[in-house]
Amino acid sequence: MNKLKSLITQFITAMQKRPGLLAVLAFLSGVASYVLVDRKESFAQVVAVVLLISWLWLIVDNWLRDKVEERFGVSVSPNVTRFALQMIQQESLFFALPFFLVVTQWDHPQAVFTSLIILCAVASVIDPFYYKKLAKNRTLFTVFHNFALFVVLLVTLPILFSLTTSQSLAAALVIAVVLTLPSLTNLMPNAPWWRLPILAIILFSLSAGVWQLKSFVPPAALHLTSIALAHEVNEQSKKPIGNINTLSERSLHAKGLYTWTAVKAPRGLNEKIFHVWTHNKKQVDKIALNISGGRKSGYRAWTHKVNFPHNAVGKWQVKVMTESGQLIGLTKFRVTP
Repeated sequence: MNKLKSLITQFITAMQKRPGLLAVLAFLSGVASYVLVDRKESFAQVVAVVLLISWLWLIVDNWLRDKVEERFGVSVSPNVTRFALQMIQQESLFFALPFFLVVTQWDHPQAVFTSLIILCAVASVIDPFYYKKLAKNRTLFTVFHNFALFVVLLVTLPILFSLTTSQSLAAALVIAVVLTLPSLTNLMPNAPWWRLPILAIILFSLSAGVWQLKSFVPPAALHLTSIALAHEVNEQSKKPIGNINTLSERSLHAKGLYTWTAVKAPRGLNEKIFHVWTHNKKQVDKIALNISGGRKSGYRAWTHKVNFPHNAVGKWQVKVMTESGQLIGLTKFRVTP
């Protein structure tokens, strides 16, 4: 037991001297998980399980420390717990970051959410800021802690349980809220009892607000690998014939347009997505299709639109969106007179 304690102490000391090393390792594990999520699904699942167990361990930390001391007579320093907390937050943020970097549309409000992940990940590495500013502010630290949990759940739930993007987002919100409730008493230790229900109501209201802004959250489990517009699709090779960026109004009405997409998703994940057509920034159609995960280059599917407005001249977009309204990707084309 003393040897184990010595090894843990040495590891913590080494990591404290090189705080950036853990962040680099976490980021690399996230990149590896993203790349191997289809071909080596078990690797990503192992990392996801370890992360979720780490968060569960934090919840019962005080109870575990008391039991270890009672059973083995070894007192675990609160500094160890504090460092472990920082380590798990770093691992969670940097592990999830590659998934969000790949799918984020940077000219879309999604960029705000991913930028916030980057900001929090950097803050978790800068010890002077983390311990002197962030950790000392109970409210800010609680928000930071649960944001890290929310982010890692968005990535791990589809990998582990093949939940759709909508289901993962809803489950991540519920779990983050439930695990935040016990910490409300720590925010206001001497407050009257009636303030706790008010804080809980505020927490649920904030969660409802996040759900309303779900289009800001990139779908971490899905990645648009290719999109094309064409008058024809080769059904044998499942590939579009050509790629149209500009066409005449006469050609549009005569032949219509196929929207061909290849969407990468984790193995075992079945998801309903939509091709949303907009004309001069006004939505005119929404066509559903189902995709299945596991294909390295993305699941290939297409929709065919033949019903266009009489005056179709102008700027068009086809957005690829999830059932919950999260943007996976888009393409643009122009119709000329």
